[in-house]
Amino acid sequence: MATFIAEVRDLKGKTKQEKIEANSLEQARALLQNQYVAVGSIKKAFSLNLDLSSIGENFTKVTVKDKAIFSRQFAVMVNAGVAIVRCLGILSEQCPNAKLKKALVAISTDVQQGTPLSDSMRQHPACFDNLYISMVQAGEVGGVLDEVLNRLSKLLEDMARLQNQIKSAMAYPMVVGSFAVIVFLAMTMFLIPIFAGIFEDIGGELPALTAFMLWLSGILRSWKILIPIVFIMVVTFAFKQYYKTPIGRVQIDGFLLKMPLFGELNEKSAVARFCRIFGTLTRSGVPILNSLDIVRDTSGNQVIANAVEGAKLEIQQGGLISLALQKENVFPTLAIQMISVGEETGELDSMMMKVADFYEDEVEQAVKALTSIMEPIMIILLGGMVGTILVSMYLPMFKIFEQFG
Repeated sequence: MATFIAEVRDLKGKTKQEKIEANSLEQARALLQNQYVAVGSIKKAFSLNLDLSSIGENFTKVTVKDKAIFSRQFAVMVNAGVAIVRCLGILSEQCPNAKLKKALVAISTDVQQGTPLSDSMRQHPACFDNLYISMVQAGEVGGVLDEVLNRLSKLLEDMARLQNQIKSAMAYPMVVGSFAVIVFLAMTMFLIPIFAGIFEDIGGELPALTAFMLWLSGILRSWKILIPIVFIMVVTFAFKQYYKTPIGRVQIDGFLLKMPLFGELNEKSAVARFCRIFGTLTRSGVPILNSLDIVRDTSGNQVIANAVEGAKLEIQQGGLISLALQKENVFPTLAIQMISVGEETGELDSMMMKVADFYEDEVEQAVKALTSIMEPIMIILLGGMVGTILVSMYLPMFKIFEQFG
């Protein structure tokens, strides 16, 4: 695509220059006419070989929040009777995310040429995943695109809130732990060497703790510190490679669901995510088997994905989702029983949403409980690290006082 600069006039009568990307000058004029009252002269913009904006787009990520805001605004405009091409043009103009903005411009061009909206979005997997595309396609087929977009925005907002809750649980121990390590290293590298000279002048045998801290300080201030750094890098690389293998991914994801403190939180968030996405998809008219495929691919945990795949095979043979999930022994008993009730009453989508609401509340409570547990642990850790350094420095002094006494 080429970049064009045009003189345009908006609804307020204000004239300004607008930059737009299009395949031709005629296409650029047609796109601008859908966004502005009047379009004047258009000329091709001069561009250097080094396109800084495109470089910036490569480092830009379309977040769940970005898609939620776009979906909400898109649904409101479609419900108000605004043409889809005009909606996309307006939303692309005010979109703050560079990558999403570029995708919306290209989608608007495709839709204007007669391509279905879902097919156009499928060309931009970095912005719209299979979950989003499948729901949009169901909305197009059923003629309820605005309703589906509203459900999408609600789903994405719930997912963003759930992610923020988990991040908040992880943020406190990470920040305090990082601060504790920085303080420990700073005192070991810069404070202990000051006392080392004093200890050498005094002479005598140093306590074991003091001798160890002096040895550690010497290691941290020499080239030998590269040995543990390289070791950590090698272990990290090996861990990532092992996680890419099928058996490694299953084992590590299984541990994440059973690990101390955080395992219960991960399990509840996985159940809430599964039920929320599956309920929204089936309520929007997406076939159950397709919904299970999408939930499997967006689960984020291989153990959950395998359980969903097993449920899909069970359903293909005429079984029930609840019985299939129960066989996999992954989901809690309460969730399986509620899903079973939904199947018996024919209101599976509604029951899935209720299960998602319940476990999202459980995640919120688990986050609060985890934070209350981690706070004293991190304070004790920080105090223990600093206290160890102080005790190691004062032990030789106490020994000297005893000799003088």
